[in-house]
Amino acid sequence: MVRSHLQSFTLALMCCSAIGLVACGGGSSSAAPAPIAAAAPPPAPPTPPPAPANAPSFSPGVFEAADEFEAMCETPRSGVDSEGNAFTDVAGSELIEKFWLRSWTNETYLWNFEVPDQDPNDFGDRLEYFEILRTPDITPSGEDKDDFHFSEPTTEFLDRRNSAPRSGYGARFTFIRSSPPREVRVLYTEPNSPASAVQNGNVNFPRGTEILTIDGVDLVNGSDVNTLNDGLFPRQAGETHSFQVRDAGSTQIRTIDVTSADITPEPVNRVKIIDTPTGRVGYVLFNTFGPFSSEASLANAFTQLAQENVDDLVLDLRYNGGGLLAVSAQLGYMIAGANQTRGLTYSLQEYNPDAGNRNPVTGNIIEPFPFIDEGIGFSVAEGTPLASVDLPRVFILSTEGTCSASEALINGLLGIDVEVILIGDTTCGKPYGFFPTDNCGETYYTIQFRSLNEKGFGDYSDGFSPQDSGSQFAEMTAGCSAQDDLSQELGEEGETLLSTALYYRENGQCPTPLSNSKPSAPAYSTKRSASLSGVSPQSGAINTFGDPFVTTAGSYLDATMPEK
Repeated sequence: MVRSHLQSFTLALMCCSAIGLVACGGGSSSAAPAPIAAAAPPPAPPTPPPAPANAPSFSPGVFEAADEFEAMCETPRSGVDSEGNAFTDVAGSELIEKFWLRSWTNETYLWNFEVPDQDPNDFGDRLEYFEILRTPDITPSGEDKDDFHFSEPTTEFLDRRNSAPRSGYGARFTFIRSSPPREVRVLYTEPNSPASAVQNGNVNFPRGTEILTIDGVDLVNGSDVNTLNDGLFPRQAGETHSFQVRDAGSTQIRTIDVTSADITPEPVNRVKIIDTPTGRVGYVLFNTFGPFSSEASLANAFTQLAQENVDDLVLDLRYNGGGLLAVSAQLGYMIAGANQTRGLTYSLQEYNPDAGNRNPVTGNIIEPFPFIDEGIGFSVAEGTPLASVDLPRVFILSTEGTCSASEALINGLLGIDVEVILIGDTTCGKPYGFFPTDNCGETYYTIQFRSLNEKGFGDYSDGFSPQDSGSQFAEMTAGCSAQDDLSQELGEEGETLLSTALYYRENGQCPTPLSNSKPSAPAYSTKRSASLSGVSPQSGAINTFGDPFVTTAGSYLDATMPEK
């Protein structure tokens, strides 16, 4: 039913987590987050290299076509990439790469008329130049209008998209404080991983556990960052490291030895059926739309939910930073079913004023992106019917780590009048998308479209928020504010966000503090200081990229479609 609509869609990416993207998606030891940073003097300003012979010349406001500079590389690649695609690089220069960035931005950036036009010759590095190729404007709430501008090595982008295993323990960490006294805790673990293994009667890294020492070095106040890096972020499988940890709500310190393994995170981390006096409630912890495997992971989960005849659904997206737009559209169908989605728009992309009715990246006529009711070939065979639970409402658990593809789901369902009941905190606010584009070994992400739903709405740059939050700028939805407290495992009925959803389901209103009492838990909030959005200048600070509350390369909405 959807195949003819989908064939015109190719690679596009939507910004999803809070900065640096991120997140989506990274954040566990298996996602190879950046290491703890030792203090270092600031680098000297780069010296622009001399212009090569026959170099392009800069004329303000005059832009050659980007394809005149494409794949003309200072260091050309040869052979094929990890997906078997042949490199087309030819000999060029870093200056030509910067001229490609300038023209590509002018042609495809959503706010291209707001980008200051600066001479590429004045910048010594392609990444330094790319950093300034975005709007300097701010939002009404005082945030940067474009907080989602980044790049990464193309090899890393392809590895993540294809679920390449990474060494680690299978624990996703969050950095409550990145500078001494540091506080690093566990958000969740991957099933059947070293982190979730039992040792001396205890799970190695249960949710909420605080890391105190690694290989005898004090993580809280220690300065031996090399030892801390090597233990927290193992470089290869088979490394054994010793940890002292303290579980949430406990004063006891445990010592454990944990051996790293090659880990492929599971997009659907857990599925549970909760029997209540008023019906069966499905619970799904879904942590990333990012890899191609997310299609099969969700399809399997919803086949189970449909077979269990659930009456309601709690979808836990609190750490889901984003990923594939097509899988998000499939999830919308799997929740709402055929009768509520047939012939309706899931997402319509809005591009820069110069684009007219064509996608400025692909040249295709802009068409609505539908809800998708079948496999499309990422990891479910093309044409395979998808199961659905056909529900008129869904409870979504959220934090500010809930981004892009997750927000596209909220917006897409609201656009067809499926009730979305938001439990938790304000989402990150990423209605924007981009086409991840490789040039000379670096994959660049620059905002190229805004996503609109069936009703033409896409103005949620300050996020979606439960109606009782009092947020001044966010888009309000039904639901309740609740704090992610780390005191109980995800999926346990007493865990704060899930218990709040179950209370609302039974009573039609938010719980009072007494009716939502919980065990003592570490002080915890997803609201972080600005110093956590990168490497802190303070001595011994942790680089928090990979934390789901800091934007990383895993935080995006990727509208890639399988090649036909």
